[in-house]
Amino acid sequence: MSDTEFDVVGLGNAIVDVIAPVEETFLTEYEIRKEGMTLVDEPRADELTRAVSNAHQTSGGSGANTIAGLASFGARAGYIGKVADDALGQVFRKDMSDSGIPFTTSPLVDGPATARSIIFVTPDGARSMNTFLGASVMFSPEDVQEDMVRKASILYLEGYLFDQEPAKAAFVHASEISKAAGRRVALTLSDSFCVERHRDSFLHLIRNHVDILFANEDELLFLYETEDFDDAVSRLRGDIALAAVTRSEKGSVVIGDGDPVSVAAEPVDKVVDTTGAGDQYAAGFLFGLSKGLPLTICAKLGHIAAAEVISHYGPRPETPYAELARKAAISV
Repeated sequence: MSDTEFDVVGLGNAIVDVIAPVEETFLTEYEIRKEGMTLVDEPRADELTRAVSNAHQTSGGSGANTIAGLASFGARAGYIGKVADDALGQVFRKDMSDSGIPFTTSPLVDGPATARSIIFVTPDGARSMNTFLGASVMFSPEDVQEDMVRKASILYLEGYLFDQEPAKAAFVHASEISKAAGRRVALTLSDSFCVERHRDSFLHLIRNHVDILFANEDELLFLYETEDFDDAVSRLRGDIALAAVTRSEKGSVVIGDGDPVSVAAEPVDKVVDTTGAGDQYAAGFLFGLSKGLPLTICAKLGHIAAAEVISHYGPRPETPYAELARKAAISV
């Protein structure tokens, strides 16, 4: 749209990631649930941070990772989220600025510290997240930057932020602003246990406020309380017109006009760290969508981004996605 300033604006948890490779025995010793996201308090976050000496620190948060991926493709991307007025908050703000992403949400002055997620990566590439939500959960409707939302072709909502009632209200508020401006709203379900906690609220949001849904296979099965993938896809088609469901090495299934379409995953020489795979798939898909590309090409861009990010540690691209798109002969 000619009157938009942004292709996509994301709204989510502003988090600094602490990523460390560990052995399986480490997860057992510290009673960490593998391949999930566990919410922890600040003392537990401090304990887990002290337990490793080889951690890599980088700004993260699922929605922020997707926005960083969009910027790597060359999209006009912005971000809305809550950090504290502290050192980690400044790290997050600088990282977004260095990526060319406007991030101007007012910081939290009195309250919890900036959020962090301690992510342990086992030799099989699986990641187990332990997240202290800190200042990010203080997000409320008053923090929604209405002018930014109106100027975005697509508003992208991160499901992880859905754990607090004020954030739920902020989602609806932002969605209504976006819809009133004639824009589209996208949602990622983020985590199967998050879906389990908020199934009814998510379904209401999807049916009444969302145009585009991202989920992985497990999240979709949890959403519809079934073990039958085809049944879940059929039910999803009744709730939303456009969706992309990732299935790891099986690729993804895209729901749009006509029958669902399967798109193959991109080959990867070695899986190093699956952190951010779904986030970057969404980045590629949304980038293609914002440029009016066919849905199968949107999904291919998503798989290109996911393949790049799982080939190294960290949830954000090391090789510019615009370069990878050119190599794949995808012009935008």
